[in-house]
Amino acid sequence: MIHQLPTLSAGRTSRCSSWDTSGRNADAWRIEPGQTRVLADIKAPGAITHIWMTQRDHYRECLLKITWDDASRPSVLVPLGDFFGLGHGIVNSYQSLLFTASTRNNNQFNQGCALNCYARMPFNERAVVELVNESAETHGQYFYVDYETCDRPQPDAGYFHAEFRRTNPFGGWGHEIRVNTPEANIVNTERLAWENNYVILETQGRGHYIGCNLSVTNFQGTWWGEGDDMIWVDGYKWPPDLHGTGSEDYLNQAWGMQPNAFLRNGSSIHESHTHGYQTSYVLHIENPVRFQREIKVTIEHGHGNHLANEMSSVAYWYADQPRAAVAPPPMLQRLPVLRDNQGQWLHDPERECPGAPAPINEEMARMKAQWAEKPR
Repeated sequence: MIHQLPTLSAGRTSRCSSWDTSGRNADAWRIEPGQTRVLADIKAPGAITHIWMTQRDHYRECLLKITWDDASRPSVLVPLGDFFGLGHGIVNSYQSLLFTASTRNNNQFNQGCALNCYARMPFNERAVVELVNESAETHGQYFYVDYETCDRPQPDAGYFHAEFRRTNPFGGWGHEIRVNTPEANIVNTERLAWENNYVILETQGRGHYIGCNLSVTNFQGTWWGEGDDMIWVDGYKWPPDLHGTGSEDYLNQAWGMQPNAFLRNGSSIHESHTHGYQTSYVLHIENPVRFQREIKVTIEHGHGNHLANEMSSVAYWYADQPRAAVAPPPMLQRLPVLRDNQGQWLHDPERECPGAPAPINEEMARMKAQWAEKPR
């Protein structure tokens, strides 16, 4: 990236923004409940080079939507905060190579925050950036979409994709069992892992996966990790092409997640500052996971998928052509799980989108019974 700075180009730099065209200072767009507004509509070969957005609220209620080359469905469809690496509707200041956030109200819900994305997003014919307000309130949005245009399409340039997934709660088989106990240490291999792990990304075609953010609402209150990442490239096989050793290990940390944010990995939100809400991220900048036909990116939730916390994620990847991002859950089912005044989790059925429960096999049943009989 830095070595390209001296290279001159015939590209033309432009911007779409929310500036007040009357010349006054009312620079925020008002987006009414249920309304979709086009932030940028660019017709030419080119690339989006930077997105800046700031707003006071609606980090889970509003969706960022990007469609490439007149595709019938968007390739980016992600709640506003989660796209920029902040889960749960919580804001916090952090820095990574592709995303940054800055606020004076760290670790709070729905406060003013500046959001930046520096991922380069090439396109050959057209780029349409939209914001969808699914809240019941008027949404105020400031934004820049910076881009370059050129005279001809860019050969071998992939299209940027991002999609959001959530399970609330995850369908763990033994949430009562504490992490790192013998009862949690079941065998999780082959089709059992393929079918039961939390799915971060599953897509077809040719491309490369460049990372994700992973948010957890820690209902159990102990360590939510110990889950191995398992990534299958171009079809099922055992072992998978990439098999890790634990959640924090996949996120390039160790002995849990620390409250720090580095260029390629870290915690944009740390549970020690938020009483149980965590968002972690990892970016595969130098080591993207390349696939020719399909990819399935998964991670265990707790070893062997025994936990049943809330899990959500955003996957980022480039593909050879525009492909449809999965539809996120409806707005109510995206909202964060809150606590009451006594600190107890409020499990509101209207906000739940449960994951499929893991089928209980013989070993799981035996471990659950063993845990139930264990002295406390």
